[in-house]
Amino acid sequence: MLDIDPTGILIRYNVKLESELSTDEVARELFPSDVLLSNIVEAVFEGDEDEVIITLKEAVKAGKDPISLIDDALMVGMDIVSQLYDDGLLFLPDVIIASHAMTDGIEYCKEISGKTHECKGTVVSYVVEGDIHDIGKKILTVFLRSNGYDVIDLGSDVPIDEVIIAVLKHRPIMLTGTSLMTTTMYSFMEVNNRLLENDIRIPFVCGGGAVTQDFVMNYELGIYCEDAAMVPKIADMIIKNKNIDELREQFHVH
Repeated sequence: MLDIDPTGILIRYNVKLESELSTDEVARELFPSDVLLSNIVEAVFEGDEDEVIITLKEAVKAGKDPISLIDDALMVGMDIVSQLYDDGLLFLPDVIIASHAMTDGIEYCKEISGKTHECKGTVVSYVVEGDIHDIGKKILTVFLRSNGYDVIDLGSDVPIDEVIIAVLKHRPIMLTGTSLMTTTMYSFMEVNNRLLENDIRIPFVCGGGAVTQDFVMNYELGIYCEDAAMVPKIADMIIKNKNIDELREQFHVH
């Protein structure tokens, strides 16, 4: 029997092997060409909080503006992490670790510049009263913050009155609610009605193990979201002035 290595044959006929590029190699192809920025992006991608600060210091010493580095490097690194997560090449722990590194970097840049980085918008997030399962909320909070949004995290088992008070106080672009259990998700309707009573017509994004699209469609402000990674994309459309009907058309399954 001939000892034939099929690898060369597959490459010769342009069949891409899964092992052709590692996740790190895929990521590096997306890094910026500027070495100083690339070093920061890599540190965020690796989730190395200490290295993020070191590379930021090097960039600032070389004349880079600290606030500009938030958008040009820290957010770029997190965007790459989010993209590879969407592609199935990274996993949730990778996203969370990178998010912590990015957040540390943002705080450092704000501290040394004395300026405030302008966020895209504010989101109020909570888990319904009677439900202590907050992993879904934690995940979407990570995604929102890593995409430039300020999140008012009310925690889990939150009474309806506290949700309405927070919305009235912070005037968010949207509200997100999470419910794992069928017995607790019915409070979404009351929150929806209380918002309308206060003439607040922001999108109310809901998800969780027990929640279905058909259920969320029963109330006027409801937007259903099954995947936490989609929440920043919904927020991006909101700041582009998409209304609730348009959001449903784009993000709901038809």
